[in-house]
Amino acid sequence: MSSQPTGGVLVVDFGAQYAQLIARRVREAGVYSEIVPPSITPADVIARGPAGIILSGGPASVNVAGAPRIDPALYGLGVPVLGICYGAQLMADQLGGAVGRNARGEYGRTALAVQSGGGELLKGLPAEHPVWMSHFDAVVAAPSGAVVTAATADSPVAAFELSDRTLFAVQFHPEVVHSPHGQEVIERFLTVCCGGWRTWTTGSIVNAAVDEVRARVGPGRAICGLSGGVDSAVAAVLVHRAIGDRLTCVFVDTGLMRQGEGAQVSETFRRHLGIELVEVDAADRFLAALEGVTEPEAKRKAIGEVFVRTFEQARDQVAAGRGDPARFLVQGTLYPDVIESGTAHAAVIKSHHNVGGLPGDMDFELVEPLRLLFKDEVRAVGAELGLPDEIVWRQPFPGPGLAVRIIGEVTRDKLETLRRADAVVIEELRSAGLEREIWQSFAVLPDIRTVGVMGDERTYGRAVVVRAVTGADAMTADWARLPHDVLEAISSKLINEVPGVNRVVYDITSKPPGTIEWE
Repeated sequence: MSSQPTGGVLVVDFGAQYAQLIARRVREAGVYSEIVPPSITPADVIARGPAGIILSGGPASVNVAGAPRIDPALYGLGVPVLGICYGAQLMADQLGGAVGRNARGEYGRTALAVQSGGGELLKGLPAEHPVWMSHFDAVVAAPSGAVVTAATADSPVAAFELSDRTLFAVQFHPEVVHSPHGQEVIERFLTVCCGGWRTWTTGSIVNAAVDEVRARVGPGRAICGLSGGVDSAVAAVLVHRAIGDRLTCVFVDTGLMRQGEGAQVSETFRRHLGIELVEVDAADRFLAALEGVTEPEAKRKAIGEVFVRTFEQARDQVAAGRGDPARFLVQGTLYPDVIESGTAHAAVIKSHHNVGGLPGDMDFELVEPLRLLFKDEVRAVGAELGLPDEIVWRQPFPGPGLAVRIIGEVTRDKLETLRRADAVVIEELRSAGLEREIWQSFAVLPDIRTVGVMGDERTYGRAVVVRAVTGADAMTADWARLPHDVLEAISSKLINEVPGVNRVVYDITSKPPGTIEWE
């Protein structure tokens, strides 16, 4: 999966958290996409032979020294280019247009008015429709010869194109679900403007991943860190298909898992996957490493350190009597894990335990067959591989477990409170038939005490935050509009059945600006 098929699309990453989402939208249209840095050269592009190039958004201003730029020669290669937000501004600036500031910035839902028939890119869209904006700088003058194809109340050049040169630009974000016609825009660019080939399928993903693992591992052995979630399960099955019984899965009970989860993971894995499984109880080790740790990044790095040391010990156990120990560690790392842990052009949002949280002296070579995939692609691959729905559709659960849902120091008492609270949230949403409609739902235990009245007596207990979000991936999410009677049932059970809880609040923050998890 690391080599790009001819006819794919290159997404130039200017540091936006949405760059990966653009790549995902391209893949949804059946066209391969690959993220590349702004430093990519015309020679590199020619060697890759893409059908098109998309310039992502980003936090910089083209008018500031040091802002990321591309070689202007890329516009003259005859490869269609689509600029989005910052990418549109950069295209305008480099082609002789002007980027400045209108009366005010545009953030959120905005009405877009299509002009000039929409040109090649926006042709066939409603004359006025909502789009999602996120910018202060804007194109104030299109390049010479360009046709302005859309405007808003605050941006007279919300889209432009030079169709004879197959160059297109939009100020809005077509990749987010809040632009309801955005996918049509992307697909029209791919099919009409680029002639992109729809060869990116789950079957092609599986075949490419298996071939890549075989080439990387060769005759060696590997162990897979199994969490019970869809990511690690799919990674395990892919690697097993590639190297067979030279793979051993290791399930580490961190003591940071949800209620009854350890037994459930073991039973489900043994029943369905038929791959050798070694179980390690490391709860005391993880809790000891977290003692006194309150800062979120420090928690994640401490957990990553213990994970790797535990796998190193498990490797020695597996190697006993089998010759050479496993040199490779298989992880279910996904694209969102990588981008949130920081890239050359994107800020660190949080270090995932399996990416930025890994120790530098780790004695493993990583195998990450899902590193270029989004969650929905992983689910599709899991179904293709024959995994059962109870694995494929399991809600995402962070590798560091409940440690990132406890604000402040992690203790056994807090873990027990949160486990019981989390079980209530899951049970009530399942009873209401909402479990499959929710991307993620869980309880958070903040580091606060709250005054209450229970049985005519003053209490000083804990608050529980209920979090439920909808979405198709982990890059963006919206808070779930749960029915009031469901929220009431959750609140009542939490207060009546979880000792020490006397207040319940519901988190109505979307991503962005918040993250899905609290830490």
